Amino acid sequence: MSKEFEIAREFEVDATPEQVWDAITSNTGGWMWPSEPPEPRVGGKGAMGSTVTAWDPPHRYTNRAEDVEGIEEQSLNQLDYTIEPREGGRRAWVRYVHSGILVDDWDNQYDAAGRHTDFYLHTLRQYLTEFGGRPVVAFTTFDGPDTSKTADAFVAVGRALGLGDDTAEGTRVQARGPEGRLLDAVVDFRNPYFLGLRTDDAMIRFFGRNHWGYPVGISVHDFAPGADAKAVEAAWQDWLNGVFSQS
Repeated sequence: MSKEFEIAREFEVDATPEQVWDAITSNTGGWMWPSEPPEPRVGGKGAMGSTVTAWDPPHRYTNRAEDVEGIEEQSLNQLDYTIEPREGGRRAWVRYVHSGILVDDWDNQYDAAGRHTDFYLHTLRQYLTEFGGRPVVAFTTFDGPDTSKTADAFVAVGRALGLGDDTAEGTRVQARGPEGRLLDAVVDFRNPYFLGLRTDDAMIRFFGRNHWGYPVGISVHDFAPGADAKAVEAAWQDWLNGVFSQS
């Protein structure tokens, strides 16, 4: 049964309103996934087939889409960002509202959307404060095999990285990456659903989508000069397949 939803979040970040604006309109690949910048006007084309319904840089941006491209679970999707300066413009306050209509499996989809929102907005803050809004050099995102849908799949991911079950956010670790390489990283986010590793040059995001009936996923935001998205994806895809014994 179709049903409306709304997910609202507020936060402050050590970045100017202009830096936040740039991240949500032009450099989305640094924290979520790459998309074409919206046409800078009300009525212009936005991401994923949306239409710009509010455009007031760097304070307000809204886009709205019906029959959302590539998302069969939704018939309406709206993203609204409000940005206000704090401390003389040195910091920003952000209100984010995601609303729309979910057409099926409402409770499961709503739970997934809310938890993903918290992880994406955390990654946005990391992008702004740790990487200064730099353009991403290489971005990739992909899913694991069907065997990663099991209830304990995400636990296996943490252990494959060499993390203890009690390794907490803020811990600096030597994580085991592709081909056994050790990654000097900080665990910048961790709960039963998501895990974030931050190195000097990249953010590696692990998505425990098995909790909602989907495969585990990985996204990599690589800022290193010369980073190759295809090589990064191949390496991490092999790693993820290896966790679940798929060749």
